[in-house]
Amino acid sequence: MILGIDIGGSAIKAALVDTAIGSLASDRYRLETPQPATPAEVARAFRTILQHFDWLGPVGCGLPAAVTNGVVQTAANIDQSWLQVRADQLFGEAGGRPVVVLNDADAAGTAEMAFGQGKLQTGTVLVVTVGTGLGTALFRNGVLVPNTELGHVILNGQDAETYASAAAKTRQQLSLTEWTPRLDAYLRRLEELIWPDMFIIGGGISAEFDQMAPFLTVATTTRPALLGNDAGIIGAALAAAKLTN
Repeated sequence: MILGIDIGGSAIKAALVDTAIGSLASDRYRLETPQPATPAEVARAFRTILQHFDWLGPVGCGLPAAVTNGVVQTAANIDQSWLQVRADQLFGEAGGRPVVVLNDADAAGTAEMAFGQGKLQTGTVLVVTVGTGLGTALFRNGVLVPNTELGHVILNGQDAETYASAAAKTRQQLSLTEWTPRLDAYLRRLEELIWPDMFIIGGGISAEFDQMAPFLTVATTTRPALLGNDAGIIGAALAAAKLTN
């Protein structure tokens, strides 16, 4: 088992994960994301999570940022002070154990491809996580192309996630039928850029996919994620499991 942590713009969720079968092996533990979400404050929350689980092994952590070799390169939904922070070192020192840090959408996508809707799917698959922002995880024949950050393409003259994220739906008090065409417009824009074989829609909104489907006109096969809000936790743990191999 491995501890997986999913740091989001509004909440931090964690659980022990059985990485052999891709499922949670404990109840989820949830904390509000500190505001502002500075490295020091998030590291403090990280220590609280380790203490809650009394966990001494390696940890996988998804962060809402592009992360290359452990270094944070973007900070759309966390504090700007994260830029160029060595996140794996920060968390490793905070917890006194090895930590793998990756983009949160890449973590969710990795889990979905291994154990969810994307299992055995070949070709080009784009997992889109819909939440505080719009995260994307791009796979070609099951291999991740990391840190795509396609939630920030320009759509209707603005950053796509300010228009089509779940946070935008809440902020503007849109019904599901009012908001879904916005997501559809976003997917059609991605289709023009990538022409994937499949879109997989993740995040909490995936539970309402059946109600959304009649309003989706995108030509690409589009399916709901099967792992829901657990995907980021599971994928983070899968990344950390490689430390034990």
